[in-house]
Amino acid sequence: MLQLFDHGFQGIRVHGRRILQRKFQTEPFIFFHAQLVERLKARVLAGTYPPGGHLDSVRDLAAAAGVNPNTMQRALAQLETEGLVHTERTAGRYVTEDTALIEQLRADTARTLASDFLEKMRGIGYSPAQAAALLEHWDAKEDRNE
Repeated sequence: MLQLFDHGFQGIRVHGRRILQRKFQTEPFIFFHAQLVERLKARVLAGTYPPGGHLDSVRDLAAAAGVNPNTMQRALAQLETEGLVHTERTAGRYVTEDTALIEQLRADTARTLASDFLEKMRGIGYSPAQAAALLEHWDAKEDRNE
């Protein structure tokens, strides 16, 4: 089975809902199912689960993530609503075979990440050109280390 999630979740409750502590979040107080949606979506976009690939059962995914199966079910239902996965009766859930949708979501995600990165870089006084130069330098350094 693919290792999808970090183990050792540390849960806290806010307004009666279980959430992860900050160390597992990109922003404070993101609910479990929302984090699961983002992690599963990232695995689909990265190709860990390829188009048409079979997903593990809700119980297996929940056990791997250390969450209640109902929480995992909610996350998978959201991915189904978004069109990234579909259910086949008695056969389980599968990743969509719509590669155009996956590529569109990858591009949208990349734009969002780039925008967030540039906003943070501007916050510390870097221009987009300076940020790009920093990335080029970092990329060249990574190439030398391979």
